[in-house]
Amino acid sequence: MQAQTEQKTIPVYGQYIAGEWRSEGETLPVINKYTGEEVARIVKASREEVREAVTNALETFRRTKLTPTQRYEILMRAAQLCQERKEELALTMVHEVGKVLKDARAEVDRGVQTLIASAEEAKRIAGEGIPLAQPGGENKLAFTIRVPVGVVGAITPFNFPFNLTVHKLGPAIAAGNTVVLKPAELTPIIACKLVEILSEAGLPAGFINVVNGLGPETGQYLLEDERIAMFTFTGSPGVGRHIKSTTGIRKVTLELGNNSPNIVHEDAPDLDRAAELCVTRGFSNAGQACISVQRVYVHRDIYDTFVEKAVRVVQSLKVGNPEDPTTDVGPMITEKEAKRAEEWIQEAVDGGAKVAVGGTREGAVLYPTVLTNVTPEMKVMCQEVFAPVISIVPYDEIDEAFREANESRFGLQVGLFTANLQLAMRAAHELEFGGVIINDVSTYRADVMPYGGVKDSGIGKEGPRYAVQEMTDERIVVINL
Repeated sequence: MQAQTEQKTIPVYGQYIAGEWRSEGETLPVINKYTGEEVARIVKASREEVREAVTNALETFRRTKLTPTQRYEILMRAAQLCQERKEELALTMVHEVGKVLKDARAEVDRGVQTLIASAEEAKRIAGEGIPLAQPGGENKLAFTIRVPVGVVGAITPFNFPFNLTVHKLGPAIAAGNTVVLKPAELTPIIACKLVEILSEAGLPAGFINVVNGLGPETGQYLLEDERIAMFTFTGSPGVGRHIKSTTGIRKVTLELGNNSPNIVHEDAPDLDRAAELCVTRGFSNAGQACISVQRVYVHRDIYDTFVEKAVRVVQSLKVGNPEDPTTDVGPMITEKEAKRAEEWIQEAVDGGAKVAVGGTREGAVLYPTVLTNVTPEMKVMCQEVFAPVISIVPYDEIDEAFREANESRFGLQVGLFTANLQLAMRAAHELEFGGVIINDVSTYRADVMPYGGVKDSGIGKEGPRYAVQEMTDERIVVINL
């Protein structure tokens, strides 16, 4: 009997408009970042489809209002459904992102908590009383209310495509807005599944529309539609700058890049822990996080010991198949990006840097790399490496470390290890970053905290409470009694 080859069905995700999926048009492949196999396809949105999505979102915003309790219940139900489907969602990210399984599971857990926090904020939106204690203010009552901005354009990144999508959709829904979502074309499946879950949780059609495709095409169509009241974007500084210049006086929240410095002072309370955190948080998600450890400044008295400890931690990491639950570091998002990072390493070595460990590549897998003897002008130091590469630099005086940490066009988060409370408070005031993390690394983020940077790292804040503030307008009400 002749054997038959079983054909694997490739799912296709198109545009989600008015509560229905459309799958007509030119498609793009979604690739398993480790095996190179095609796992799905997306349909590129036309300009007219983007316009339809915005029209539906605007009509929905004007026609249908959800009460705070309804928003709360929908988001809580979505959190429950995500928890129930944790393994499916995690494996989706393993395949389309290359994220190792344990990190993908952790991201689902974080996304669930972000949904819960967003749900809670739906019940807390309030203005404030304004005392009009000036001449002419007699017999007048003044207060503010917060009202939703309208249609929010959400453009999400490839590196944390579940939790960072939740960070945009959750607060937008909690605030009473509608959303047009454009996921990263390299990792769109998890966002589409999240939208399906929100729909199953009871979110009415029109509150979220999805348009897939390339940033310069689909994303540009969104930017050019002036009916979108606000944009929320996570990605590169170059694209963030383009968004800000294109959107004019409309509101934007931009979460952009960083080349995160971390300072390990001579009085660090636990050097083993500092070394382990700097290494593991520099290489988690293959270093593809805007707050990944990148520059590590270590006091010269403990420098050699720290480097030895860091190398041992790197050597203990398991690199390879992200679907293996014991793997620590998987592939980068594309082989092109891995080659780019490899070239940056080689440029640094050509300029005098030394590879303490790592520095090799197999396809999209770049082995975790620690560099020493680096200089500030090297790309691995002054730009965002966005790869599993950290550089360790000695310093003699803390002022020197603060100065070098600040000498960057980025300013998202910074870490400092010290047992000195006065030094910690100096850091809080003198380090020019949106977040100063004491006795932990720059990578630390609790999803409820205000999160955002200064300089080229962006504008505005994320974290459900703070995103709700960004996604609402404050309106003054004055009553003449």
